[in-house]
Amino acid sequence: MTTLGAIYLPYNPPERLPDVARAADEAGLAELWLWEDCFLSGGVAAAAAALAVTERLRVGIGIMPVPFRNVALGAMEIATLARLSGDRVIPGIGHGVQDWMAQVGARPASPLTLLREHATALRALLRGETVSTDGRYVRLDAVTLDWPPAAAPPLLIGATGPKTLALAGQVGDGTILTGATTVAGVAEAKRLIAADGPHEIVVFMSAAFGPGARERLRLHREQVGPDEPGVAGDAEEIAAAVRAYATAGATKVILQPMYGEPDPEGYVRFVAEQVQALVA
Repeated sequence: MTTLGAIYLPYNPPERLPDVARAADEAGLAELWLWEDCFLSGGVAAAAAALAVTERLRVGIGIMPVPFRNVALGAMEIATLARLSGDRVIPGIGHGVQDWMAQVGARPASPLTLLREHATALRALLRGETVSTDGRYVRLDAVTLDWPPAAAPPLLIGATGPKTLALAGQVGDGTILTGATTVAGVAEAKRLIAADGPHEIVVFMSAAFGPGARERLRLHREQVGPDEPGVAGDAEEIAAAVRAYATAGATKVILQPMYGEPDPEGYVRFVAEQVQALVA
């Protein structure tokens, strides 16, 4: 069964997130996902806020850019969230947008090398291991978390290009695909990931509903690119698009509201109460 979720965009003010998270939890939404885009809300702080006001909702962070964080700090943050929430946090890491990384003086010469080293060390730390490594970017000397999670949460890797998709299959428990991914793109990504065992494939999908939905999707495409897929319509039309992604290999489809969505609480309720049952 494909898991259905929704995104709370960081273009909304952070103080509105608790109400949206509560609405999602009360409506029975499986997962709420957050972004850590520069220079908006911090993903870890936002996830902590959403987890603190909910009981069963799982919260994904897609993604935390690895150039931003020392891997030991990242492990401490994820472990703390996992212990506080009963393992309801879903951590995702990735390259980040390279122009933004350059803007803060953190752009690596080899993003792939950094991501490989970071993910490998992070997974070991979250398993409670003592880690020593002397890589090009990641250097640790006998580092052990005092408070590792009871069970290491699955680590997801944000990926678009072929090399990063292949890397995600090697060092991640799952892969996060952006809203620019087509149905055919999911099948191709799965081929490139080529994971040996179980591997989550999470796809963000732009979706609009209600009066003026098609016009809002058109305006959204003007902002992000005219070729970005997406769906506008009623619950059945959206569910049909979700099922197409699932058939192509997506294990989770996370619906992305349009920029400027006026009612994020209503959005998560619609996804949970009207689309979720049709997908299941």
